[in-house]
Amino acid sequence: MKTLEFKLKGKTEQFQIVDQAIRTAQFVRNKALRYWEDNSGVKPYDLNIYCSRLAKEFSWANKLNSQARQAAAERAAFAIVRFYENCKANKSGKKGYPKYKKNSRSVEYKNTGWKLASDRKHITFTDKQGLGTFKLVGTWDLHFYSYEQLRRVRILR
Repeated sequence: MKTLEFKLKGKTEQFQIVDQAIRTAQFVRNKALRYWEDNSGVKPYDLNIYCSRLAKEFSWANKLNSQARQAAAERAAFAIVRFYENCKANKSGKKGYPKYKKNSRSVEYKNTGWKLASDRKHITFTDKQGLGTFKLVGTWDLHFYSYEQLRRVRILR
């Protein structure tokens, strides 16, 4: 998997909405971790189902794209799986118990929630948050890659 980095050029109001999206993803991740701690035998798929319940319970969490919420829950699931693998392997020292995130820096969109413009220099986020269109600033030429090769978009603060 290849990672391409770009800077986003947009308005101040758009970046405030990006911060809200990042806080929502952090909330979903922390709630999924709490759900795992409170209930025994929780599988990663159960965390995805829990994301849909969170969207119904909190209207502001429903504004974030469903696959972005699932990606946040997957991050919690990866931390849980890594912890169990370290315990089974009898790794010396700390096992890496999953921690709550206090200052998250990113939100990840999977296949939906974003669209690349035909000139491949602009990206539009299509979820209910209202992020809008950003200009991509970077040295990579995206015309070299087909749309099927571009799988995920992660916005970092």
